[in-house]
Amino acid sequence: MNDTPHSVIVVGCGPTGLLMAGDLAAAGVPVTLVEKRPHKISNLSRAIVVHARTLELLDARALSDEVESLGRHLDRMNLFTRLTVEFDTLPSRFNHITLLPQYEMERILERRAFEAGVRFRFETEVTGVRQDDDGVTVEVRGPDRESEELRAAYVVGADGMHSTVRGAIGLPFPGRSVIRSVLLADVRLAEEPENLLSVHSNGDAFVFFASFGDGYYRVVAWNRRRDTAESEPLHLEEVKETVRLAAGRDFGMHDAKWLSRFHSDERQAPAYRVGRAFLAGDAAHVHTPAGGQGMNIGMQDAANLSWKLAAVLQGRADEALLDTYQAERHPVGTEAMRSSGAIVRLAMAKHAWTLGLRAVVASALNVMTPARRKLALQITGIGVKYDAPHGAHRLTGARVPDLALESGRLYEALRGVRFVLITPEKFEDKTGLEDWLTVERRTGRGSGSRTSVLVRPDGYVAWAADAADPAEIEAAVERHVGERIALAR
Repeated sequence: MNDTPHSVIVVGCGPTGLLMAGDLAAAGVPVTLVEKRPHKISNLSRAIVVHARTLELLDARALSDEVESLGRHLDRMNLFTRLTVEFDTLPSRFNHITLLPQYEMERILERRAFEAGVRFRFETEVTGVRQDDDGVTVEVRGPDRESEELRAAYVVGADGMHSTVRGAIGLPFPGRSVIRSVLLADVRLAEEPENLLSVHSNGDAFVFFASFGDGYYRVVAWNRRRDTAESEPLHLEEVKETVRLAAGRDFGMHDAKWLSRFHSDERQAPAYRVGRAFLAGDAAHVHTPAGGQGMNIGMQDAANLSWKLAAVLQGRADEALLDTYQAERHPVGTEAMRSSGAIVRLAMAKHAWTLGLRAVVASALNVMTPARRKLALQITGIGVKYDAPHGAHRLTGARVPDLALESGRLYEALRGVRFVLITPEKFEDKTGLEDWLTVERRTGRGSGSRTSVLVRPDGYVAWAADAADPAEIEAAVERHVGERIALAR
């Protein structure tokens, strides 16, 4: 399966790698997923926030209902007492954030990948990557410690901050540690915080609370006065002490099922592609956990790249399409570092003037609805818009909300790694691309629009035109959905 020149090797079995592999397999691309850990879904949580844009992408994969049923919904987030970030005004079907442990997300995505036909290689460690004009060779060592070479057209490194793929292709990971000796605990509380998700801080400490809904809370805490090595054991009493310092009380925390120390970096690879090798998720970018963007941006990376790889491997697009992955996703990673870094630096404010600045910023944002709305759009990914070519329609590159169509909803029509053409006139598809294209008409609000829109499989506008004629629409479909197939006919 991995010897075919039309296959992909994905490295890393976290949410990013699982979504990537599942997408490729669902599109009919042979894919092998390599993971150095044994086959076991950890019951320890890392990421816990699922944002609206990620939920939309899961909706396009028929997974959002399950995620929503398992998680807890939150329509606002309180920061530093004075600042409230509201999600209930988001222009999305999912106008909230969902609190769900990462291990639940991995379980759902792994099941989908298995059902789609992904070939899993657990307890298999990547030891090298070589490229040539015809493909990529991934050197691995399996559970028997025997070395082996896997061959494919492309490799995607979704193997985390310490990515072996990134190192093998010679990419640096510039940046720095922003905050050290952060405490992480999943505990029960005798006294519940006022909100399901909240942040408390003073000049010397901060604490972040999030409820899992099963009686346990995620606690992320930091004490400026204690810079302890990550290798040092962590005890619940130290967590309590830090929480009391930040919030004035420890909420009666008890029954810790996970205690850990970590440090938080801001790093980003200068390129997400080197030849036939790609990076996604934490292998490409890491930032502070403030705002809960990490897992979400990684999954959104995967959704951006997977359909492009499928189109190239199936002969429907030129390889140049793959360069748009870097152009579109690198700026998103950069912006996430800026926004999450700003939040954590405000939380770490120590001096009177910085504490005063934080109070002013929080108070100002609370009364500036447009600024607060922009922050919510940025954190949730709903506000992401990709650059469009010069002269393109104003909608090109924009995210498309879940429009009502004659057959149902847009994100239902996107299922199956398909483009969706929304046009006001009846369009007889003569392109021969019906396996990758659905033609729809709008209903309800906005159904009178004369604008035709071609929606990419990841829910962004590939092309749009006002009052386009059938020939113009057909040319756009062939150009974006299957130019090379159309030229070969």
